Amino acid sequence: MVHLGERARRPRRVLASYTIFVATIFASLTACLLSPPAWAQGFPNRPIKIVVGPSPDVFARIVGEHLQQAWGQPVIVEPRPGAGGKLAAAAVASADPDGHTLLFATPTYTLNAAMKLASYDPVKEFEAVSIIGLIYYALVVHPSVPARSVAELVALAKSRPGGLNCASAGIGTVPHLACETLNRSAGVNVVHVPYRDVNAAMMGTVSGTVQMFVGVSTTAKAQILSGTVRGLAVTTAQRSTLLPDLPTLVESGYPTFVMSGWGAFSRRPIRRKRSCRSSMARSHVRCSSRTFSSVC
Repeated sequence: MVHLGERARRPRRVLASYTIFVATIFASLTACLLSPPAWAQGFPNRPIKIVVGPSPDVFARIVGEHLQQAWGQPVIVEPRPGAGGKLAAAAVASADPDGHTLLFATPTYTLNAAMKLASYDPVKEFEAVSIIGLIYYALVVHPSVPARSVAELVALAKSRPGGLNCASAGIGTVPHLACETLNRSAGVNVVHVPYRDVNAAMMGTVSGTVQMFVGVSTTAKAQILSGTVRGLAVTTAQRSTLLPDLPTLVESGYPTFVMSGWGAFSRRPIRRKRSCRSSMARSHVRCSSRTFSSVC
C-alpha cells in the first residue's frame, strides 16, 4: 500500500486525508473491540498482535500505533507471508479466542476459500472486526519492456506466447487474479510467477526478474516516480486521483477489467452480549472510500 519512507514526501492534501482516514478507523476499531465482555475483562489486558499475510503491513502498523496510544498496551504487527495468506490465517485461527490476536484480512482469504485452497472456513472460523479501506491497483512493467500502453503490452504478449511473466503475491491473491484476468480478457498467455508477498513481487518487477505486476497503487506510484517501473493503467472504473496520468483498463479496451481489494481486521469469534457489527453501527463511524482513495 504505502512505503513509510514516502510519507514525508506526500502533498499536504493527501496527508490531511490520511489523518482523517486513520482517525476514522481508530474510532471504529475502538468501538468494536471494546464491546462486552471486553469491557468487563479490562480489554486489552495484554499486548495485541496483528498478523499480516502477503499484503503490505504498513496500514496495520499505522493503525496499530494509534491503538497502542489509546490502550496503553503494545500492538505488535507480525508478518506471516507465504502460502497465499494461509500461514497468517492459520496463526490467527489457532490463537486464543479472546480478541487479542487480529488478522489483517484481504480478498486473498476469501479467494483461497472459494478456490478450495484454504484449510479454514472464513465464515465459521473468523469474524469481522472493522473494515480498513479499499485498495486499488496499477499495472506496471519493467522499463526494459517495449510497451508504453496496454495495447502495446497485449500485442507484445501475443507475439511471445508464454514469453512474458506476471508477478503476484502468491496463488489465490488479488494480483494473481489480475494476471489471469488479463490472460482471459486479452487472449494472451502470460505466465504467472508467485512470490511470498506484494513487496517481493514488486521487487521482482523492479529487478527485471519478471516483466509485469498488478500492484497496490500507492506502492506502484513510488516506483513509477523513481523510474524503476513504468505504469500502464489502473484497475479502477475511473481514473485514480493518485495516478491521474494513467488510463484505466476500461479506457484501454477492457470494459469488465475493474478490480479493487479491501483491507479489514478479523479475529476468532468470541462470546459477547452484543455483536461487533451492532457496536460499530451505534458508533456511527463510516470509512470514506473517497478519503481512502486519495491515499491508495
